[in-house]
Amino acid sequence: MRIIVVCGAGASSTFIAHRIRTAAAARGLDVEAKATSESQLDAALDGADVLLIGAHLAERVGQLRDRAAAASVPIAILPESAAAALDGEDALDLALEFAGAGS
Repeated sequence: MRIIVVCGAGASSTFIAHRIRTAAAARGLDVEAKATSESQLDAALDGADVLLIGAHLAERVGQLRDRAAAASVPIAILPESAAAALDGEDALDLALEFAGAGS
């Protein structure tokens, strides 16, 4: 499974992607979680199974949804707590749910 995490500049998404990879490894799941900035999103969506967007981008969800739909990638908004979470369990569960893989 390939998960893309996007925030405005890519900084907080890097931490979240790392936590998702750690949580997936602990569960024995084959997951590639990558962070990207909004400006690099279209290239990052190629081959992705799900797009997670930072809560602070919720006001632009329509635009982001259109870009993800063009790549046939489902989209989910991360809860605000995801950036502060010490683990990536909730973010991983959300990605699995929206990608249709279940957890």
